Amino acid sequence: MRLGVNIDHVATLREARGGLEPEPVLAALIAEANGADAIVAHLREDRRHIKENDIVLLKSVIKTRFNLEMSVAPEIVDIACKVKPDQVTLVPEKRQELTTEGGLDVALNQKKIRGAVKRLADAGIEVSLFIDPLRKQIKAAKLSGANMVEFHTGSYANARNKNKENRLLGNLRSAVNLAKKLELQVYAGHGLNYNNVSRVAGISNIEELNIGHSIISRAVFVGLGRAVKEMKDLIK
Repeated sequence: MRLGVNIDHVATLREARGGLEPEPVLAALIAEANGADAIVAHLREDRRHIKENDIVLLKSVIKTRFNLEMSVAPEIVDIACKVKPDQVTLVPEKRQELTTEGGLDVALNQKKIRGAVKRLADAGIEVSLFIDPLRKQIKAAKLSGANMVEFHTGSYANARNKNKENRLLGNLRSAVNLAKKLELQVYAGHGLNYNNVSRVAGISNIEELNIGHSIISRAVFVGLGRAVKEMKDLIK
């Protein structure tokens, strides 16, 4: 199983002082050198952490795969088509949220999402949709023209007891099976950490886990290289 490392919170720390460090690009290089299979960054409409210059630099130095998280806003789609990351992941976005809350409602916004998917695909960019592990969203994702989905694992990660965790894990497993039947590549992420990741990593047909906050948090104490290696070992 592959590991995508999200470096947004390195940029969050940089923006806390409005300076130049720590540098997200350096974090990407360290993550790659220690086993990351992809680098993930989210260019938000409000530019609260990652900036346009960051994604230009990331595109120029990343040797694995660059996965740009983004909304379907036309301005952001324009930037992605110009920079040409290897992959984009379309996510819902609210200005007031601390982090992405829930999956994209593809079923409700099919026309808008299909248009963004086509523009990005025409630019030679692979497109993933960040969705909740629900049957109607998976089918809508297939109809949108995207070739992959990333399942939102936040509900599983936040489960308060083992029974609920088991039920949500079962739902995730069923969603993965349906997506594979529809010939979609399957990723997963959100809220995964060193304590809960192993059960998700054990689900067949999930190709990649995208993890950010937990890795960057652990890096404060053990260093980014070791934090990435430890997570990579857990998901193998």
